[in-house]
Amino acid sequence: MDRPVVAVVLAGGTGTRLYPASRAAHPKQFRAFGGDRTLFERAIDRVAVADETVVLTGEAHAERARELAPDADVLTEPGPKDTGPALAYAARRLRERYPDAVLLCVPSDHHVDGDFAAAARRACRAAADGEALVTMGVEPTRPATEYGYVRPGNVADGVAPVERFEEKPSRERARRFVDEGCLWNAGVFAWTPDALLSACEGTPLEPLATADDAEEGFAAVDPVSVDYAVLERAERVRVVPVSFGWDDLGSWDAMERVLDGDAAGNAVLGEALTVDAADNVVATDGHVSLVGVEDLVVAAYDDRVLVVPKDDAQRVRDVVSELRDDGLF
Repeated sequence: MDRPVVAVVLAGGTGTRLYPASRAAHPKQFRAFGGDRTLFERAIDRVAVADETVVLTGEAHAERARELAPDADVLTEPGPKDTGPALAYAARRLRERYPDAVLLCVPSDHHVDGDFAAAARRACRAAADGEALVTMGVEPTRPATEYGYVRPGNVADGVAPVERFEEKPSRERARRFVDEGCLWNAGVFAWTPDALLSACEGTPLEPLATADDAEEGFAAVDPVSVDYAVLERAERVRVVPVSFGWDDLGSWDAMERVLDGDAAGNAVLGEALTVDAADNVVATDGHVSLVGVEDLVVAAYDDRVLVVPKDDAQRVRDVVSELRDDGLF
């Protein structure tokens, strides 16, 4: 491939559903969640396939990103507005520096287990013609309701046209999507800056794509995901099916999918004592003891403790909303 590859590592989110480990001042990508390296550092390792690496984050986390990835450039976005404005802003800014590059856009807070490099090269080759927008689609291992899906067309040379994007489904629809060969939308993308910005025209992100000044354009758009704003409307969208282990670690119940459980099915991150306790998720930077309980999430970090049934793990959003209203997040 003649074009250089520039990895854009997205590190501006707060990971609210992993409260209290993830908070505004210390978001989840800068936590380790098992092992010695943070999720952010693992993402930086994964994109070693690229010629250059740029971290896109907010001003509050720029110094931390520089400490953990000293060989990467750090680009600060004007504010948190979801993936649509973030990626369009990155394309505007990086087009000035790398006009011929393919941008490999990678979240910093995902769990990946497998040959990411080969999939990244395939995605970048598919984007190198300068016209296609490419996403990675993970082969599902279960009928997940917390992910969006991609419906691929016929695969040729490891790439397929996207027939349709499917929103997060009900359990019944998720089972049908899996049976029909749909893929999880992993939120990993490849495109040239011009391809993305051209696709932004006629979408909610058009002001950012066309404004004379990128900062002014950013101020003129509302928060929106790149999937909804652009990919679901664009004509030349491709998907690279991948089979590596993947999880977006979006909520505490995801931890039992990536951590080894004990004999009673407890997934433990940190130091914990469990007595007659089964099928719990326990995460702490101190020490936690559980006695006679089942199917709970118990997370204790710093001066905060969260206890919630695993089936209600998504409701941590409600907790964070209340804390934000009170200025405590």
